Amino acid sequence: MTIFGCTGCGAELTAPLTRVALPDSAHQKHGYHATAPVLMGPGTYAVDPAPSGPPWRRWSEISPEEAEAQGVHAPVCALSFGAQGAVALAPGDLRNTAVIPDRCGGHCCGLDGSDGPNLACLRCARPVATRIDDCPLWQVVWLEARAVRRIRDEPEAPAAGWDEVVAGEGSAPIDLSGGWNPRWEATVGAALARLLAASDGTPLAVPDGPLAPLFRRALDTLLPPGPGARTVALAGPGLPATAPSPDLALVPRHPGTGEVWRPPGGTIPVPLEAAVWVWLARAPERVLLPVTGGLPEGVERDDPLPLRPWYRFRPAGDVFFHTLARLPEVRRPWLRALYEERRERPWADPF
Repeated sequence: MTIFGCTGCGAELTAPLTRVALPDSAHQKHGYHATAPVLMGPGTYAVDPAPSGPPWRRWSEISPEEAEAQGVHAPVCALSFGAQGAVALAPGDLRNTAVIPDRCGGHCCGLDGSDGPNLACLRCARPVATRIDDCPLWQVVWLEARAVRRIRDEPEAPAAGWDEVVAGEGSAPIDLSGGWNPRWEATVGAALARLLAASDGTPLAVPDGPLAPLFRRALDTLLPPGPGARTVALAGPGLPATAPSPDLALVPRHPGTGEVWRPPGGTIPVPLEAAVWVWLARAPERVLLPVTGGLPEGVERDDPLPLRPWYRFRPAGDVFFHTLARLPEVRRPWLRALYEERRERPWADPF
């Protein structure tokens, strides 16, 4: 367990926290809602290895060598040259801070962090964190890497094994409003970028089943049609091996360590957040049955009816472009051309 404190005075700024992997949705804009979801679970934190905050520089001011040193291989609007290692946590896990009144800029319904750190240490008034809760953004607090330090860092329990991860609770794809879960949109957006990078520009075939509404239309839109399609399937701990093995496999990413499950043979792994993968792996079992007997195929009970989306699934475009720009494969001419053409119209199908 870790407690973060102020580097200026040593005051405790957080509850005890356990480190987890940074969510794919960390920098996602998911729509305009009066109350946005909370990014991090209670009692957890994640570290963003990329620089964040000022100074910012426009792409035209950055040399290719400087961009690649930050792991960026394709044009973006601007890059941060601030400190690495910002810490994300749930707002409820923050302690001993106060809002800085003149840094409360926001777009619509809350704070968006555009004015820089907006929370100060109560003891010494040092700016230490940025609270974000504006309507298109996840609710989160980002601790400034240079303003905080670990003041208690006790050994944590061993990470859960894959059997325990698979037995965990999955993340439902549909929320109570009938909309797609934005975490699903984010992790599919990231996986879509990695599938394109691994495709070598050849078509990818997605089988019927739970993967089809998430990936098939997007891959058919972004990749050219033709013979010789490579296969994509779900794989991971507890799932039976298929013959022949797929060319690419969507596999779980460990929620604690970020480790990606490795399929056997030459199959290329493409990670999904574990909670999404778990739901997909169990999807064939989600058939509603009466207490006794059975129902005809395609007939469902009405107590209650399963949640259904009221619109077609769309991967998160901002997560897709963010991920693709940071994959070295985007330097290949065909993928660089696709990236730049799609950035000119980011809301076009399939996004």
